[in-house]
Amino acid sequence: MKRTNMIRTITGLGLLTALVVLLQYLGGFIRFGTFSISLVLLPIVIGAALYGPWAGGWLGLVFGAMVFATGDANAFLAINIPGTIVTVLVKGIAAGLCAGFVYRLLAKKNDILATFAAAAVCPIVNTGIFLLGCRLFFYDTVRAWGETAGFENVFLYMIVGFVGLNFLIELAFNMALSPAVVRLVKLIMSRWDRRKTA
Repeated sequence: MKRTNMIRTITGLGLLTALVVLLQYLGGFIRFGTFSISLVLLPIVIGAALYGPWAGGWLGLVFGAMVFATGDANAFLAINIPGTIVTVLVKGIAAGLCAGFVYRLLAKKNDILATFAAAAVCPIVNTGIFLLGCRLFFYDTVRAWGETAGFENVFLYMIVGFVGLNFLIELAFNMALSPAVVRLVKLIMSRWDRRKTA
């Protein structure tokens, strides 16, 4: 049984990894404002719920690597290479890990609540660490962008003009789809297990 679970986990993570790559590539074409929408948070939450926090962290790492591969970080790389690398990789990994730990913490009480909470935590952590990285590594540039956009307050620009709409779309997308997909996958897996033991 352990071998079957290991094969299932490796296969599931392989599929979710491929989905992260595909969604990050396709998500680059969907833009609202400055940045593309991170559709990849959905498979990160699914992986974290099904396979645990470290799976979420792995998928977050793949997400970060794909941000570089698709050129979504190029504007920031031109300003501060180490700051960009740290911000992009840490936000992805932390989003997956936190989603997994929140799911694990709440799943014992209520699986649906745990999935909703993980679906909310993932984009909150992703966007929160991105904003922190902007403050630490790119403050002067972001302030100049804000002034060009007509914002006197840089923090207001960061929240409203910089990431606001993207964050709300990512959060809504995750909250709407993650619980349904996790429940469906678990249902399919349990039916598969019953068939194999019958």
